[in-house]
Amino acid sequence: MPITRRALLVGAAGSTLLLGAPAIVRAQQVFRAYPFTLGVAAGDAAADGFVLWTRLAPEPLEPHGGMPMAPIAVQWEVAADPAFKTIAAKGEALARPELGHSVHVEVAGLQADRPYWYRFTCGRERSMRGRVKTLPAAGASVARARFVVVGCQHYEQGLYTAYGHAAREEADFAFHYGDYIYEGRTSPINFDYGGAPRKFIRAHVGEEPYSLDDYRRRYAQYKTDPDLQAAHAATGWYATFDDHEVQNNWVSDRDQNGTPPEAFLLRRAAAFQAWYEHMPVRNASIPHGGAIQAYRRARFGDLLDLHLLDTRQFRTDQPCDDGFKARCAGWDAADAQVLGSPQEAWLGRNLAEGKARWNAIAQQVMVMPLDRRMGDEPEPIRNMDSWGGYDRPRERLLSSFAGHGNVVVLTGDEHQNYAGELRTHARQGEAVAVEFVSTSISSGGDGADVRAGSDKILARNPYLKYMNDWRGYLLCDVTSDQWQAQFRTVDQVTEPNAPVKTARTAIVPHGRPQLDFA
Repeated sequence: MPITRRALLVGAAGSTLLLGAPAIVRAQQVFRAYPFTLGVAAGDAAADGFVLWTRLAPEPLEPHGGMPMAPIAVQWEVAADPAFKTIAAKGEALARPELGHSVHVEVAGLQADRPYWYRFTCGRERSMRGRVKTLPAAGASVARARFVVVGCQHYEQGLYTAYGHAAREEADFAFHYGDYIYEGRTSPINFDYGGAPRKFIRAHVGEEPYSLDDYRRRYAQYKTDPDLQAAHAATGWYATFDDHEVQNNWVSDRDQNGTPPEAFLLRRAAAFQAWYEHMPVRNASIPHGGAIQAYRRARFGDLLDLHLLDTRQFRTDQPCDDGFKARCAGWDAADAQVLGSPQEAWLGRNLAEGKARWNAIAQQVMVMPLDRRMGDEPEPIRNMDSWGGYDRPRERLLSSFAGHGNVVVLTGDEHQNYAGELRTHARQGEAVAVEFVSTSISSGGDGADVRAGSDKILARNPYLKYMNDWRGYLLCDVTSDQWQAQFRTVDQVTEPNAPVKTARTAIVPHGRPQLDFA
């Protein structure tokens, strides 16, 4: 087999060694470049195990990541200690070209509610070390859960400093609400929301992605960031997607450019496969027929029930032609859907049957139907790409929260921090839950303590209790009696090494869907 720039596996004597099945490259492999350039990750933890992830990509931005078109044998280890003196589980997996040479290992049979460390080996090469915790056993008494909420990480708009800080929070897990990548083409000139030029940070490689190879390269570029790699290695993740993993504001079988559905679905299928290939999720999420199973549930003993939603794949088209719009008939459409009937019923059953002390609704777009008017406009203005554009689905969702006194909604997408009460009847009824909207990791660039016009938004929406415009993440500490949420922020992402601070601490007492502030 001739050695080319991307045929990076050579035997000790200088020729590729094939053992066992003829198409599988094994044994004393030597890479010309380090193969674990995209780091490692773990996720979708259960009481007895979790998913381990890596992807072989010695040349991450080259076609196929610089890998030969053959399955590659990869060894994995899980240890009870960070020095790997006590091996709890080990095995071998194949990094297949059909899945971009990614590896997803579903480890089971481990002890509940304890940390483990993991790593991968391929030939003579070894990956960095990662750490992940198993969940407490179902129904087990749990005193505390600590986790971070992260997302919206536009590579061109800022550094991932917040991820470096999040990696040091000693969290039990992370919830990623989506917008892991952004689909825009390379942009050597950066602009803010108003169109004014701002400081150039870094640029995407290549055009806007449409094919599977395009999306693979975009993920590879993002995953080379050391702070993002540190955040993955620090704790297990529960990953979901929003819109930019495919295309801005897409829903169901349509994008926002008028692309025929049959063409857009091809792009969506490629994007879904690339998302699966790069996330530490279970085999149940391998795309089938262009669709993907993304909504799922994780139970943290008797303390926390985590319901991970999909608010894109089954949603009807945004009313009023999308955007921030004044009231229109589409707000109250009888056939409107956000979750779709099967997912909506699934969530309702979970809430009705669950016995955990708290219910966390982990999803993507704001539930609070904020009135976004900044001036003297006669009609309320809402974000049509949020639950604010879907009155009937939102009221059904809130009715399923009523009476529990323990529902907290975790949201992203807005690139700002928000904390507010969720009230029925278009904010006029009773409070049934609390919503925390976590700001972006980098999207939007450097922020400010208060964005211009925030005072008007707060005045028009009395159930909204807090707003902030810095970048960062949400740190949640949950006990039986209260849910504490710290809005952890950095004051700039255009320069490295910004310190982290707690901009505000919000507290939800168990049994009362209301917000207090420390």
